[in-house]
Amino acid sequence: MTAAAPKMEEDEAMRQRRCIVAGEVMPDNRLVRFVLAPDGQVVPDVAAKLPGRGLWVSATRAAVSEAVEKKLFSRAAKAPANASGDLADRTEKALVTRMLGDLGLARRSGALVLGFDNVLRALESPKPPKLLIDASDGAADGKRKLYNAAHARGMKPELVTCLTSAELGLALGRENVIHAAVQPGGLAERLMFDAERLQGFRARSGSERDS
Repeated sequence: MTAAAPKMEEDEAMRQRRCIVAGEVMPDNRLVRFVLAPDGQVVPDVAAKLPGRGLWVSATRAAVSEAVEKKLFSRAAKAPANASGDLADRTEKALVTRMLGDLGLARRSGALVLGFDNVLRALESPKPPKLLIDASDGAADGKRKLYNAAHARGMKPELVTCLTSAELGLALGRENVIHAAVQPGGLAERLMFDAERLQGFRARSGSERDS
């Protein structure tokens, strides 16, 4: 989710599906799609592109675990479904992998800014970044300073804090990555979309704003 990914169409971004656990209709940035493999194994389809009937679950660890425990995938699919106990972990990993891949694309396409000073300068540019990324294990002070700098210029960028410095370093080929930003475009949109879902699988919110 090629150097520059196409921006999601508005109708796709606003699709709504019914969660098989809660029975509620929700926008797909709050859901994860699952499908049955030919052998009946339940597979997380975080890109929503795999063939087969989609089984949608709220993007939270609790909801996925409940679907496994209560065998709701079999009920929804009306077919035998093997949902392993580590399904929530595998879903979280798939979301992380997708986000790291997009960060790598952003770096190669020149849409990514790295480092506190560079991000601060980018916020003062004619085309400021739409998305600020701070490692979850980074100091809160740096995050606050960057967001306040944006706020002082009348900007309210999205702030994503669901990835660790090690994960960011893995995606970007650098050590100790704490601060980054992504220029407006399809990759920023998709990273925000996936961070909204990943936050349901991690203890700390993945997309938050400090005023």
